Amino acid sequence: MKQVLQNNKSGELKVEEVPPPILMPGGILVRNQYSLISKGTERTKVDFARKSMLAKAKSRPDLVRQVLKNVKKEGWTTTFGKVMNRLQTSAPLGYSSAGEVIAVGELVEGIRVGDRVACAGAGLANHAEIVSVPKNLCVRIPEGISTREACFTTLGAIALQGIRQAEVKLGESVAVIGLGILGQLCVQMLKASGCEVMGMDIDQEMVRLAKDSGADLGLTLGKEEVRRAVLNSTQGYGVDAVIITAGTESNQPVELAGQICRDKGKVVIVGAVKTDLPRKDFYEKELDVRFSRSYGPGRYDHLYEGMGVDYPYGYVRWTENRNMGEFQNLLKKGELNLEPLITHHFAIQEAEKAYRVIMRGDEKPLAVLLSYQPSKPQSKRIWPDQAWREQGRLISEVNIGFIGAGSFARNNLLPHLVKRPKVSLRRVVTSTGISAKDVARKFGVGYCSSRVEEILEDELVNCVFIVTRHDRHAELACRALKAGKAVFLEKPLAITENELREVVDTLNRTKGRLLVGFNRRFSPAAGILKEHFEKRSSPLCMSYRVNAGAVPPDHWVHDPQQGGGRIIGEVCHFVDLLGHFAGAEPKTVFARGIDEPRKSPLTCDNLNVTIEFGDGSVGSIIYTSAGDGAYPKERVEVFGEGSVGVIDNFQKTTLFKDGRKFSYRHGGSGKGHREELDAFIGALQSGRPMPISCKELACGTLSTFRIIESLQTNLPMKVEFAEMEEGAQVEEERI
Repeated sequence: MKQVLQNNKSGELKVEEVPPPILMPGGILVRNQYSLISKGTERTKVDFARKSMLAKAKSRPDLVRQVLKNVKKEGWTTTFGKVMNRLQTSAPLGYSSAGEVIAVGELVEGIRVGDRVACAGAGLANHAEIVSVPKNLCVRIPEGISTREACFTTLGAIALQGIRQAEVKLGESVAVIGLGILGQLCVQMLKASGCEVMGMDIDQEMVRLAKDSGADLGLTLGKEEVRRAVLNSTQGYGVDAVIITAGTESNQPVELAGQICRDKGKVVIVGAVKTDLPRKDFYEKELDVRFSRSYGPGRYDHLYEGMGVDYPYGYVRWTENRNMGEFQNLLKKGELNLEPLITHHFAIQEAEKAYRVIMRGDEKPLAVLLSYQPSKPQSKRIWPDQAWREQGRLISEVNIGFIGAGSFARNNLLPHLVKRPKVSLRRVVTSTGISAKDVARKFGVGYCSSRVEEILEDELVNCVFIVTRHDRHAELACRALKAGKAVFLEKPLAITENELREVVDTLNRTKGRLLVGFNRRFSPAAGILKEHFEKRSSPLCMSYRVNAGAVPPDHWVHDPQQGGGRIIGEVCHFVDLLGHFAGAEPKTVFARGIDEPRKSPLTCDNLNVTIEFGDGSVGSIIYTSAGDGAYPKERVEVFGEGSVGVIDNFQKTTLFKDGRKFSYRHGGSGKGHREELDAFIGALQSGRPMPISCKELACGTLSTFRIIESLQTNLPMKVEFAEMEEGAQVEEERI
């Protein structure tokens, strides 16, 4: 399908062929008929992408601080690679569209295939022939309203939410500062509400348009005495409310709002403006300053937008979805006239020309529409490289299909795989299709798609890498194993015990080959420590401290359904490494966590875990999100038979034995990603067994479930899984 994409590094805009997005259980697929280019928001995004690296850094000091923190943790080389990978990706544009529903997720009610809907959401309601949108970010279009009008719905909801924040009543006076699309929509809706409306802008043409749309007073900033005119029109009191819809780095709109607003009036900030409040006017009048958050309640709430969890009608009357619906009602009643706002109209193929009009501004664009013609059934497969289509590629010993290609895969897996001999990256699949196209282009992957079946049904693909969110790991691993593929599965192996049993059972029945991404045991530091204690005859005493850092509470990793929590998703790493040093599986675990009222045992990320291993070794894991990011993330200490081994953040290893000290430095973060891939690919090519046995993988994963149970019961928990012995036997028979 065709989609408008922008390169994050150069800012270059293109209309490209990419695989269509997938249908989510709680969403719908829509074939767009129209989408609206927002002059203000999208111009800002395009401007930023086109800046030089230095200009980007100056305008986003917060991102610079993040980069510098990462340098301290992982070094310049690793950090530079991550930054460049991020910049070399493509970004979708657009957030307001309308079209016809072509597929409905199993969790969606009230919308059917064939319905016309309006869609919202940056990164969702894109300028693309097909979009995938969660159910709370789309509304049905009533009869009598065209999709051409309905594609304004997102901006209409934003304007409507600004009016709601102002809490204006019938007969009150309202000034609208900034008469772009949002300002023009505010003017029309305020008039429909029975308010006296004053429109203000630096552009005389926009002022004229507002007056034509019903504004009682139109004022050109810089050319008229605005304060005097407002006071004359309001009997000297000033307006009851000011809604700022301008987009500017100037503080003038806020200063003007304080001058023209009445005592105890309201100032609502909708647009992106400077907000240095002049104390005199705002203090003496005791003005109520409010910010309007986009479309309304639900915005930026993952549960509402992503998971489809609605707010109770009686408690939250106007959510973003209900604001979108009300805008549709205003259109249906004939309260709004959108045609005068449409200044330009281009077909999707001409999107680059449309953005040139937006960026130049000499034609004074307002609402710029993109239209989409009915097309053939969309191919879900794209060949990014013409040479692949015409000539094919030599089939290697290991032909890889990638499912998921986020930043982790681009930074830690793909750069190493492309350098290995007799390895071919044949297919890549992602949910949006955009990242699949980027990865295919950068790493020379043969085909990109949004359908997992493209990989599972490809007889030439004999190895599948699964790097998705955690909830799909076990399911996809089982499907790939049943299809006869070897599997590299990024941790965790599973997020429920039932999933774990299913994976183990599938491994036993298929005699398949699977490795989980426990990379730390393959690191140079771990190799030195393992060898140092290799010939011991007594148990080890081990300590692992992890300064994990905080993850926002609404991040998907905390979601029980998607992420399973940080214990399952990350602590599994540290359990595996201690088990590797001990050379034995965990036997019992006991965990205590900080009492955090807002967190359950499933989402606890401040805890101390004690583990007893089968050989008698014991280990403790301190895992915390309460530390400072400037302090190194990981430190491992191992004691046994008069020796000590220490790993400092996988950058340095120190050994102490017989009164002597030995130190080793490792380049970058040195966490073993390259070595892990070497071991996995080497095992596939040579026919050797997997570097980590099925029993080790399963017991390490099961330990994280038992850690959570220990937090719940305050008791030590045994790590027992009867099927593990069978899994180990299968591995032995294959050897």
